[in-house]
Amino acid sequence: MNIDREVALMKLMSVGELRKKYCEVFKEPTNARNKVWLIKRIAWRMQANIEGDLSERARRRAMEIANDADIRMMPPRERKPREVVQQPNTVVVKVDSKPARSLSVGQSLQRSYKGQNIVVVVRGDGFEWQGQKYKSLTAVAKAVTGKHWNGFNFFRVDGDKA
Repeated sequence: MNIDREVALMKLMSVGELRKKYCEVFKEPTNARNKVWLIKRIAWRMQANIEGDLSERARRRAMEIANDADIRMMPPRERKPREVVQQPNTVVVKVDSKPARSLSVGQSLQRSYKGQNIVVVVRGDGFEWQGQKYKSLTAVAKAVTGKHWNGFNFFRVDGDKA
């Protein structure tokens, strides 16, 4: 039997045909549907059938290695969640995650970018730059730079200061 010829023929087979061939060679069905894996496994088994399997000496050595392996007999314990202990003098202060950024309608924001003076006007329904309307400062910053920027950071809008 020529293994190379058999592999070439298997490459032309469908996955269903390969599964039948696997069943013939291994004497048991498979759930595998990966064509490359099936071809490799079938070719390996055919070669092992022709040339012989592992020698008895190799089998004994494999069993020795397997017996010496450190195998966990018990599953790992579940870790208990840590309790957060507060120091007696600790004061917890709630801080808003978003600073208030108030922009008034009609207000203009200015920024110099690469020698160009950028002036954006705040509108009731968004922002205006060079006669075009944008939904957000981020969209304006992206139009100006071509890259994604946080609009408030680009125009240096901090907290209540605008």
